[in-house]
Amino acid sequence: MNQKDTAYTYIDTHAGAGVYALDSAQAVKSGEYVDGIARLWDRDDLPPALADYVSLVRSLNPSGKLRWYPGSPWVADAEARLEDRLRLFELHPADIKVLAENVRKLEAHHAEQGQRARGRRILVDHADGFHGLKALLPPPSRRALVLVDPPYEVKLDYKHVRDALEEALKRFPAGMYAVWYPVLQRMESRQFPDRLKRLPAKEWLHVTLSVAGPRADGNGLHSSGMFILNPPYTLEATLRETMPYLVQVLGQDAGATFRIEKGTQLTGAVGARGGAVGTPRQPVGNARRASPLSGGGSLRLPGQAFGEGEHGGRAAKGKQDGAAPGPRDAGTGGNAKPRGPRSEAALAPRGPFKRNGSGRS
Repeated sequence: MNQKDTAYTYIDTHAGAGVYALDSAQAVKSGEYVDGIARLWDRDDLPPALADYVSLVRSLNPSGKLRWYPGSPWVADAEARLEDRLRLFELHPADIKVLAENVRKLEAHHAEQGQRARGRRILVDHADGFHGLKALLPPPSRRALVLVDPPYEVKLDYKHVRDALEEALKRFPAGMYAVWYPVLQRMESRQFPDRLKRLPAKEWLHVTLSVAGPRADGNGLHSSGMFILNPPYTLEATLRETMPYLVQVLGQDAGATFRIEKGTQLTGAVGARGGAVGTPRQPVGNARRASPLSGGGSLRLPGQAFGEGEHGGRAAKGKQDGAAPGPRDAGTGGNAKPRGPRSEAALAPRGPFKRNGSGRS
């Protein structure tokens, strides 16, 4: 988005608190970040895209100790330019208070550095992001990146996401829309990608990461996906370089793998695409999936034990299904949004902020 001079609007439909404390009681109890960002923290062999991200997280932890984890609003502010605009929605009463306070601190820091935008650069709205999205599209500059990242605590969230995207594409078909979702065994999750592939976007890119195989009891979140409508042309190549590394470093057993596929709008009835979770699925319609030699799917050979050779994979993001949620983005590639009351420990630190800094995007 920054490669073009024209300003853009970043819209976050479920912004969360913006910054999370990894030493809070809730984060320590879930321990999600231990198998996520903590595994990348001291690595010296990170691919370029991951190195940039870990550097961004480090800017939030100037002491060198991993204590604070950025959410997507913090990352967006750090990466966006002065002329770009951020529109943040959050409905949870505790999270919205922390988010507003964190944004206030960010703006105060920017003012101290002499960075003054024309008008309000960041707006925080205590509202349903699905509904709020309608009023913002199309943006004045005709450029926008929309992150749709609900908690999926209720099954209707899947329908709400699809309906919101369908309406958004009618209003602004050229927008870039990025959707996170948990890969679960429930029907709504399994059918979700195919339903998004039928939206009227010029092109889509779908990537999933599994850090472990499914458990026998069906509980727990070990896989998640990102579905991008109208993706940037550079993203696929970045993913193919990064995902095998993530599988190797974050993988917990032989079930660790990743999948990348892309295509254009699908038509016709939604058909079954494979058996149980973890079973290889065949491309449908005009979906195109590259061979393992070009970086798609697992890089383990048949019968090869986990830990031998190269692996491909993707960080599981989010809450455990049926378990207590931890800090958003702080888990195994994490993106679980806290849903309980927020303590003062979750506020962003008052230390120096780096302009090119961090978040969950």
